[in-house]
Amino acid sequence: MTREVRTDPGPKVAAHHRAGSGVTRVPYPIGVRRATITAITSVTPAMTRVTFGGDGLNGLHTYQADDHVRIVFPDPDGTRRDPVPNADDMLDWPDPFPPTRKYTIRRYDPVTSELDLDFVLHEGGLASTWVRNATVGEEVTIAGPPGAMAFAQTYGHYAFVVDATALPALARWLDESPADVSAHVVVFDDERAYPLAERERVTVTYDEPDAVRGLPLPEGTFVFAAGEATALKPVRTWTRGRFDNLVTGYWKRGVAAHSDD
Repeated sequence: MTREVRTDPGPKVAAHHRAGSGVTRVPYPIGVRRATITAITSVTPAMTRVTFGGDGLNGLHTYQADDHVRIVFPDPDGTRRDPVPNADDMLDWPDPFPPTRKYTIRRYDPVTSELDLDFVLHEGGLASTWVRNATVGEEVTIAGPPGAMAFAQTYGHYAFVVDATALPALARWLDESPADVSAHVVVFDDERAYPLAERERVTVTYDEPDAVRGLPLPEGTFVFAAGEATALKPVRTWTRGRFDNLVTGYWKRGVAAHSDD
C-alpha cells in the first residue's frame, strides 16, 4: 500500500485555490494536541464560540474554510483514551473509538496559536452539554484537521447552501476569499444574528435549501452545500452534472456523530 504524502500541504492548497478547478483532496499531517480554553463568548443566542490557546496549537495545519477538527472527550467515568500519532503522520485510535465530535475551524491564528470553534446549542447531546459547562482554563484534546477538500477560487460565481452548523465555514470563506468574490448564499436556518462579512457582490437570503434552484446562477458557478444531510439530498441531486460542487452532510437528524462519506 502506497503511503499517502501529507507533508507541506499549505502550498498545495494555495496552488489549487489560485489556479485549479473543482475539488481536490489535500491530506494534512494529522496531529493530536492539548489546548486550553482561553475565552467563551456568545455569538448568537443559539451559538457559543470557544477560543483555545496554548503551545499545543503551534503549527496546526488549516488552509481551507471548511477544515474540521475533532474534540476528544473523556469516557463517562473520566478515563481519557486519546489517539496517538504514528509514523505515517496519522493517528492510531483506541478501540472502541472514544467519544468525539467534529467542529469546523472558524479561525486559526498561527501567530498567537489561537483557535476558534463555534458550537450550536441544543437540548442534550455530548458536545452541547459540554460547552454549556466548559470553563476558561479547562484543557481539551483536539485531533486534526485530517486534510482539506479544497475548492478553487477561480470561479466567476459561487452559491452556498448552509444551515447553522456550516455558518463558520461560510464566514471563514468570506473572510479569506478575494475582495471581489461573487456569491449567492442560502441559509436554511433562522440564524440571522450570526456575523458574516459584508461583500458588495455577495447576497444572503434565508430560505429552504431548494431555494438555490431559483437563483439566477450563471454558467460556471461552483456550489458549496453543507448542513443536515437529509435536507441537502435534493441539492446534491440537482447539482450533479450541472455545477462543480462540494455537498457535505455535517450531521443527520436523529443520528449521533454522523459521518458523511
